[in-house]
Amino acid sequence: MQFKTRNVQCISPSGLHRMAYTEWGSRDNPRVLVCVHGLTRNGRDFDALAEALSGHYRVICPDVVGRGVSGRLRDPAGYGIPQYVADMVTLIARLEVESVDWVGTSMGGLIGMALAAQPGTPIRKLVLNDVGPLITVESLQRIASYVGTDPTWGNFDEALAYVKLISAPFGALTEAQWLHLTETSVAQRSDGRWGFRYDPAIATPFKAAFVDKDIDLWPVYEAIACPTLVIRGAESDLLTRDTWQAMGSRGPRGKLAEIAGVGHAPMFQSADQIDIVRDFLLAA
Repeated sequence: MQFKTRNVQCISPSGLHRMAYTEWGSRDNPRVLVCVHGLTRNGRDFDALAEALSGHYRVICPDVVGRGVSGRLRDPAGYGIPQYVADMVTLIARLEVESVDWVGTSMGGLIGMALAAQPGTPIRKLVLNDVGPLITVESLQRIASYVGTDPTWGNFDEALAYVKLISAPFGALTEAQWLHLTETSVAQRSDGRWGFRYDPAIATPFKAAFVDKDIDLWPVYEAIACPTLVIRGAESDLLTRDTWQAMGSRGPRGKLAEIAGVGHAPMFQSADQIDIVRDFLLAA
């Protein structure tokens, strides 16, 4: 795998922070794809997709602040979509391009929706992976049950078993794929135990704002005008079939694709899933 890890300096009301990102493909390629991960994940989730598309794009996969190898916010109240959108605007400015295509999984899709709905948006094509403008309270409560709990394990194998357990909705992955998703999302700490590579404090504003009601973002979705692909895991509890189908007739009238045997969310580890994204992005 050929990629480089870079950093860009961003700012929040509580001060400066560093956002890391992996970069794939030629830096001279004016065609840029930004891939943004889910709530507790990181940019390395997109290694397989980025490698597959790096001949067509300069692929950028950031670790949203508080995740992966990025810095953390001094004030956890800042962990939210407005800050993440602002950081992505800073990132795109660093890339020195006028437009980008976007793949967003779950939270990364919400960030993409918020940016794509803005007048003058830099997003040319948008892929929403298992997320939409109506997010069920049931799925929010499921996520809230584990995000921010900061579990630790005595060895890597225990961490791997835990990731397999909480990430079972990702579907039938190979052992090598589970290893990759675990190796890139946990780290050994100074006391010798293993833990996740994210700030547990990301859960503070999430739990305060979202766990007692559905999230309705239809006005945001309906403000999007760019070509949009909406991918749904057929067993997803976060993007319901009714919402997914409605996304095909409202707002940007998204193209719809569904992946069998997967819940929340497809991880683009296999060729068939990658092809769905590739075909949409590279179509004229």
